[in-house]
Amino acid sequence: MSSRTRARRRALEILFEAEQRQLSESELLTMRSGDPEYPMKPYAVEIVNGVISHREEIDELIETYARGWALNRMPAVDRALLRISIWEILHNSEVDDPVAIAEVLDLARKYSTDDSPKFINGVLDQIRKIKPTLS
Repeated sequence: MSSRTRARRRALEILFEAEQRQLSESELLTMRSGDPEYPMKPYAVEIVNGVISHREEIDELIETYARGWALNRMPAVDRALLRISIWEILHNSEVDDPVAIAEVLDLARKYSTDDSPKFINGVLDQIRKIKPTLS
């Protein structure tokens, strides 16, 4: 498993746990960064901070393109996965869009419902297509 793959999984854990425990992601990130048993990957910190910085834009895109699903009604894991991938697609030029999508779909297969990969792929595909108009 690549370092970035592990970092995405760690970012997913932070985003999901923060929401479940009703903590700010920044607060949880600080708490978890000092954990010697499970050290925080620098790229996981970058992802979480990127999601925090662009949350309003990211959530607006999810609401727009997740047809039939309100943000607060979709599984929390799916919300976190969409936020990670949308941040990578729109704000991290070091990661190719197909890689960002494939990586998050793999995480969806492992940690979410059977229907989640198809749903997430549909939302991300639409966002990838409109990406040039968002710049």
